[in-house]
Amino acid sequence: MAADSYDNAAQLQREVGRHLLRRIAAQGMSGRVLDLGCGTGFLTEGLAGQAGVHSRIALDLALPMLEQARYKLGNPLGLHYLCADAASLPFADASLDGVVSNLALQWCGALDTVLEGIWRALRPGGQLAFSTFGEGTLQELKQAWAAVDDHQHVNLFHGQQQLLSSVQAAGFAGIEVCSDRFMPAYGSVMALLNELKQLGAGTVVTGRRPNLTGKRRLQAMTNAYPVPSGGQVHASFHVITITANR
Repeated sequence: MAADSYDNAAQLQREVGRHLLRRIAAQGMSGRVLDLGCGTGFLTEGLAGQAGVHSRIALDLALPMLEQARYKLGNPLGLHYLCADAASLPFADASLDGVVSNLALQWCGALDTVLEGIWRALRPGGQLAFSTFGEGTLQELKQAWAAVDDHQHVNLFHGQQQLLSSVQAAGFAGIEVCSDRFMPAYGSVMALLNELKQLGAGTVVTGRRPNLTGKRRLQAMTNAYPVPSGGQVHASFHVITITANR
């Protein structure tokens, strides 16, 4: 995925990010705030409008994403860029006032480790706010592939109760959970698959069929995908937003 093409296919991320920024504002988050998995910097930029946020850290594992964020946002006072792994945060204990993340944590293979690291890096009273895909995401695509074979073609995401349990186990309190469903429209099934590829969401993490998908099987899946009378196809994205305190 090219970082400079990511924003063109990130309408959903921005919409969810705007919802998350409103939750962050309601929390009254302030101080030194980390944007974990910042991508090209949409949420990082939005944090500049939050009263009391005086220092922002944009962190991503992908250096090209950070470079694109820097190109867009520049180097204003109080904004820092860091290439690092979410599962091994390079911060001292109790050194952050807030941690936010928009549709990034679902790609972390060791979510419990990530949450424990966030708790460690937050000061007592520090705040966490993140959005992530839930288990109802891309259910139409899953059903269409299920009509073709019994292999896993779509990533599996955590359920709401599983996420809540992980946040609790990491030591957080004052946990609030919000669940939303987004249904963007696409001109075709291939347009949906292309967008997922651009966003880095087109590859199954585990359990994928080892050989490449053949054209016949891909066409069979496309034929099985539900298409309403309007001609456009829709895809479900189950988004879970969680806020909590250390």
